[in-house]
Amino acid sequence: MSQNQIHVYTETTPNPDTLKFVINVTLSDTAMNFANAGEAAGVSPLASKILGFPWAAGLYLGREFLSVTKQDWVDWETLEAPLVELIKEHLTSGEPVVTGAKREVVDDEILETDEPVVRQIKEILRDDIRPAVAMDGGDIRFHSFKEGVVFLHMQGACSGCPSSMYTLKEGIETRLRNAIPEVKMVESID
Repeated sequence: MSQNQIHVYTETTPNPDTLKFVINVTLSDTAMNFANAGEAAGVSPLASKILGFPWAAGLYLGREFLSVTKQDWVDWETLEAPLVELIKEHLTSGEPVVTGAKREVVDDEILETDEPVVRQIKEILRDDIRPAVAMDGGDIRFHSFKEGVVFLHMQGACSGCPSSMYTLKEGIETRLRNAIPEVKMVESID
């Protein structure tokens, strides 16, 4: 594919340190979250390149987008255009985006062994919440449900976002509590 056929545009996210790079090709069938270049090594050459820069603080790889988180000492005006070009260059070079088998642990996969309340939580996360959060360049993954508390992993633009607590409490917690009486609270875990 030539560089002219690759289209990359950016979208801001609620997290000022994270920018979403939307690409007109499928990058990965599996979402992946990388905190540093070491985690991306042997798994994603594109993520390794981006995370190799000292300003890079994290990368979330979605199906057709990347959410890149930067350090707070550099601004997006300096990084955005060169990063768009780096992504285009990588995609047109023939190098793969993903080579390894890092598969995100999908705790929100609905299992036959799940209790009914856990199934309901996972269905609401899958059908209502995760698509909305992905529009902002992030993801939320189910971790567990214990004694009325839903524990979630915040990823991509959601991780470290100033408004993530508002989203967690006012959005997700309210939605789950209204639908499922057993849910008393929602908490984020690292």
